[in-house]
Amino acid sequence: MTTYRYRAATVTGELKAGTLEGTSHADVLERLRRLGLLPIEAIETATRTEQKTHVSAKTRQGVANAIGELAVLLSAGLTLDRALAVNIENITDPALKAQFAKLRERIKEGVPLARAMAEADGLFPPMACAMAEAGEASGKLDVSLSRLAEALDGAEALRQTIVSSLIYPVILLIIATSVILMMLLFVVPQFEDLFTDAGNKLPFATRIVMGASHALRSYGLLGLLALVVGIVLLWRWLRQPAVRRAVDRNLLNTPQIGPLIRNIETARFARTLGSLVDGGVALPTALSIAQRSLVNTHMGAAVSKVASGLKEGGGLSGPLAATKLFPPMALSFLRTGEETAQLGMMLNRLADVLDRDVRTTIQRMIAIMTPAITVIMGVLVAGTIASIMSAILGFNDLALGP
Repeated sequence: MTTYRYRAATVTGELKAGTLEGTSHADVLERLRRLGLLPIEAIETATRTEQKTHVSAKTRQGVANAIGELAVLLSAGLTLDRALAVNIENITDPALKAQFAKLRERIKEGVPLARAMAEADGLFPPMACAMAEAGEASGKLDVSLSRLAEALDGAEALRQTIVSSLIYPVILLIIATSVILMMLLFVVPQFEDLFTDAGNKLPFATRIVMGASHALRSYGLLGLLALVVGIVLLWRWLRQPAVRRAVDRNLLNTPQIGPLIRNIETARFARTLGSLVDGGVALPTALSIAQRSLVNTHMGAAVSKVASGLKEGGGLSGPLAATKLFPPMALSFLRTGEETAQLGMMLNRLADVLDRDVRTTIQRMIAIMTPAITVIMGVLVAGTIASIMSAILGFNDLALGP
């Protein structure tokens, strides 16, 4: 799908602008009409959703910090050009400094900030471009950028929490696997000659360990090659849209894992949508942009259908509830926000609540996972040693047997 920048008018004559994804120019125009808008123009951008530039965690955090500083400078009364100049001086990452320098050059050429951000090779998420455009339209660019910085900080904090929480279990798994491999490759073979003549007289556990060691030494490289090829083929297979959608759908129904994925995705979606709504972006446009923050393609497709059928001023909680994909608590927050006309505030509160729930759930899972991995590693190592020792201790019996 391709991203298009559009301008359209509402039934009251108000001008709207933003970005929308579609398979073609005609598809985007039709989607705008279904949103109750009268299309004026739709221009294809240079960025395609399938070719997004990878942005590292360091760069994402640097972008959030730079946008937050830019908001402060603008609120202090500096012009956008001067604020960007000061901003560039304070950026330490050379690559990010160069990107913001290009951004300033485009601003000096008279290009609006939102458009310049959209042309920045995927450096800024769609939410950033939409909020900048809303801020420019309302004359409150500093406020919009401040909210944008908070949203980016929140999203990055959740992402880092998940990654950091998984570091220790992954290291433990690597160590456990390394210990088992070293025993099978270097320790067990030392006893192979000793037990050669024993044959079937060896204990069953000892024969299993010796067989595993022999298989690993004989076919280990071939097995590793087959594993790598299998992973590559699996990765390519999972990249097919239909397969990815089916996998994502099944993940949502997996016990323990499914609810966690729902909360993570809903938190990210709520924070993005809340920031866009608070920034003055029209709800249909905000929903279309927030949908891109969903990594789970099944949830993303459901929200995309809701966004396509949502009319200006229409309700949101009902269509989202009909998807049966979002937690009941999220729907409750949405209904409260719609009834009190505080949708943006309630979405941000929902994101905070879900973030805390996600952190708590991950901590509990790791609290269980860590000792479980330790016990399994201990059992495997102890079992290997015990199988060898039992054969050694019974060696005299084996030698005296018929």
